[in-house]
This record gives sequence, structure tokens and C-alpha cells, in this order.
Amino acid sequence: MFKKVLIANRGEIALRIIRSCKELGIKTVAIHSEADANSLHVRFADEDVCIGPPPSTESYLNVPRIVSAAEVTNAEAIHPGYGFLAENPNFAEICESCGIKFIGPPSDVIRKLGDKVFARNIMGRSGISVLPGSKESVTDFKEASKIAGEIGYPVILKATLGGGGKGMRIAYDKKSLGDFFTIARAEAGAAFGDPRIYIEKYMERPRHIEFQILGDNFGNVVHLGERECSIQRRHQKLIEESPSVIMNDGLRKKMGKLVVKGASDLGYRSAGTMEFLVDAQMNFYFCEMNTRIQVEHPVTEFVTGVDIVKEQIKIAAGERLNTRQKDIHIKGHAIECRINAEDPQKGFIPCAGKVKGFHIPGGFGVRVDTHVYAEYEIPPYYDSMIGKVIVYGDTREEAIARMKRTLEEFYIDGVKTTVPFHLSLIGNDKFKKGEFDTGFVERMGVQL
Repeated sequence: MFKKVLIANRGEIALRIIRSCKELGIKTVAIHSEADANSLHVRFADEDVCIGPPPSTESYLNVPRIVSAAEVTNAEAIHPGYGFLAENPNFAEICESCGIKFIGPPSDVIRKLGDKVFARNIMGRSGISVLPGSKESVTDFKEASKIAGEIGYPVILKATLGGGGKGMRIAYDKKSLGDFFTIARAEAGAAFGDPRIYIEKYMERPRHIEFQILGDNFGNVVHLGERECSIQRRHQKLIEESPSVIMNDGLRKKMGKLVVKGASDLGYRSAGTMEFLVDAQMNFYFCEMNTRIQVEHPVTEFVTGVDIVKEQIKIAAGERLNTRQKDIHIKGHAIECRINAEDPQKGFIPCAGKVKGFHIPGGFGVRVDTHVYAEYEIPPYYDSMIGKVIVYGDTREEAIARMKRTLEEFYIDGVKTTVPFHLSLIGNDKFKKGEFDTGFVERMGVQL
């Protein structure tokens, strides 16, 4: 096992990783920008290193400074968390070349799966259905129009190296395809440094289902069941739960078997997530694979009893998975709400500023992952998420009731947050009945 791990991230995920490291007896190093000097992940790490000014390009995305911090503190491994450099193959490769263990998949696997077109093709060869679309990145409008005509409108344009909803546009006809083609390429280039895009058949009103996997260095791969991630706004997840209300044992077994095969064919190691779109007839299609820990991993931990971050660290240290597929059972129901410092009544504009009052809810079956505290100054430089509320119940109905009680108990003063918005969502009758899809929030006009 490692003696010391550097966490190349900030906020709640950095604190989450520190907790698992402490339980494994591992010393931790927190890196931070000048803006995060008073963040809780800095306070609770064994050591900390300031790596630069507030802008992420000069701190959390500055690879030379992060690697230097690891070398100066004699950290044996780096955990990237999610976001920032978590899925950057160059960063993983530099860590490998410097003799520092990257807690994640090998750099070549990250590079391959980061290319969404390659991922679609390789999963197709593994027997997993993919939506009709381009076999390669599309470079000009004439080619795009030809492909769209063949697969039929509507189609969706996606960044080849994309994620987080950036570089995505839906075209319902040739005119809108022309309008969006240049825009999607520009967005992809600005967000990911690569303007390549591809085209895929757009599925109307799908469910977004993802499977959590773990793979070790000895060829063992297991899945930990699915998560329902259909409650989204502008392709950004808002609420996640496990299990999905549409899932049954037969479908879970069928999808899980294909997920494990696909990951095994890749030689996948570490934690990862395979994402699917599911239609009304329960046909499922591969969407993408995330080669990192996910924001929503706690719901899976609640229903399986598996500490995914610990397993991720153990795998990186060379340990075998001590769990087989037959040992994994889903029990109860878990729901997560992402809490952002945003004002829902003003178009979800980010609300940086000082938190004047702060009370974390508690009680049976409640978990709150956050780096915020009273008098904490939320910086304006980073993602607006300030925490996650996760609840567990024996049934979905109990979990919803517990989430309502928990959100009502969550007191945050000084900044606007999405807590009231989440209360309106979970109180919606269609949500309670499980009658929703990825367009639910926009279509239903869920408002305060």
C-alpha cells in the first residue's frame, strides 16, 4: 500500500479522497490555489502545497507544478479525483514517466476512451449496441449532411473529446445542422483544445443509465449495478439514484454482462463508468465511458456497501479485487442531489461569496459530502457545486421522503443555492412515479 498520496483536486472530492486514505493508513498531500488556502481539504490533509494563483490554468491544471509538489513531498501516487486532469492522458503519462503512480487507468486506455468515436467503435466490436452515427470524426458540413441524411433526423453533434454537455447541438433538419455545425466545432475547440466532432442519431426522451465498474491488474472486472442519471439540465446531471426504477434483474444482468465484457476487452483497470441511453422499449445504446471516479459514486456505495475510492486506491497499489460478481448485491435505494451555489430564479447564475450560516443535515441514512462551512468564502473561479446530499432508504419512497426532510434541514445563509429547486424536483408527482427522462426538467418546466 502507498505511504503517501497527493490529491490533485479541490473541494468535496479532495476531502472525500482524504477520508479514504486516512482509513487505509495513507498520509495525504493537498494541493491548492491561493483562493483555496482555507478550504477543508487543505485543513484535513497531512501536508499541503500552494501551487499557484486562483485561475485553474495556473494551479489545478498546471501539470509541472503538480508533479513538482508530488516529488517535493515524496508522494508515491496522485489521485486526480474528477474534472480538471482526471481524464487527461498526457497527465497520466507524465506521472508514469516520473515514477509516480496515477490512481486511474493506464494513460493509453484514457487516451483511447477519451476519443468518443473510438470508444463507440470498440464497444460495438464488443457486442454493445451503439446508436447509428459517423464512424469517424466529421470535418466538413457536406460530409455531415450526407451522414445525417443516411441515419435520419434528428441528429446530435458531439465533441469527439467532449464531456459535460459542451460542444453538443441537436439538429432537426439540414438548416439547423448547418447553423450548429460551426458552433459545435468552435465550442469543442474552446473547451477541449480539439474542434473535432461526430454525429449520432438523436434519441428522443431517453433514460440515462450508467454502470459502475471496477477492474484490477489481474484481469478481474466487476460491475456494481446501475445509476439513474436522467434528471438533467442542459446535459448536466442534477439528481442521481440507484437502482433505476426501470431496471429489473434480467435487464441488469444482460447489461452488466456486456459492460464487464467491454471493460475486460479493453484491459480496463481502476474505477470507471459506462454510460447508456435507454429507450421506451428497454433497448440500450452505449453513450460513452468515463475513466475516473464519478460525482455520483456515493449512491452506489450506499446500495452495495463498497467504498469505491478505497477500491480505486487498492487497485492502483497492485491489490486484487477481493469481491466477485456473485458477492455484489443491491439493497435498498439511494438518491443524490448536487447542491450548487446558483440562483435558480435568475437563470442559475453562479453565486460566489461568503457563507454566513451553515448547518449540515443528519440523521439515519443521510450523508453530506461538502467542503463548505460557516464563514467559508466560495471562490468565483471554479465549478459552482458546493456539496452533495445523499440519502438511503429501504425503498425509493422512503428515500424520497428522507431527501425531502434532509433538504429542508439544510441551512445555508449568505449565498443562493439550488436546495429549493431540488425540493421542487423531488416533490414533483411524475418524479415520484419514476415517469421521467433526460428532457424532464426542460419539458415539465419545473419551477419554484
